[in-house]
Amino acid sequence: MAPDTVSGNSNPAPGADTLSGVTAAAPQRPGPSAPPASGSFLGFTLVEMMVVMAIILTILAIAVPMYQTSLIRARESVLKSNLFTMRSVIDQYTYDKEEPPQSLEDLVREGYLREIPMDPFTESRDTWQAVMDSGPTGGEPGVFDVKSGSKGVSLNGTAYSEW
Repeated sequence: MAPDTVSGNSNPAPGADTLSGVTAAAPQRPGPSAPPASGSFLGFTLVEMMVVMAIILTILAIAVPMYQTSLIRARESVLKSNLFTMRSVIDQYTYDKEEPPQSLEDLVREGYLREIPMDPFTESRDTWQAVMDSGPTGGEPGVFDVKSGSKGVSLNGTAYSEW
């Protein structure tokens, strides 16, 4: 075989073009250990990193308050549901027994509730505020209504204890 006219090498490089009779060396790609070309650096500049951080912080500044608001809305929804359920059960108990329950535990004892629901804001079953009044027959006073024991204020500005 004739020596390569460019490099003077008689052995063709792997992948070299030998069909035309002229052998040319395959282009070499710089590997991970190759030094960077002059004027170019691997990595990001400080300005690029600052721009990315500014974008991430802007997204977080928008997303975190929305997430916190959605958590509060979910707790408010659970509170409304728990209050509706307990008020319905108090009414059922009062109509069935013809007297109101003496405590919320009576509702569990008589099988109207499996357990007293958790107040989502106080995270306790013992903070419900029972409103006492006499039953429809005017007899012995008992639990007429129930309210949350939370001292917090809802997103619409009313106190949870007024719901």
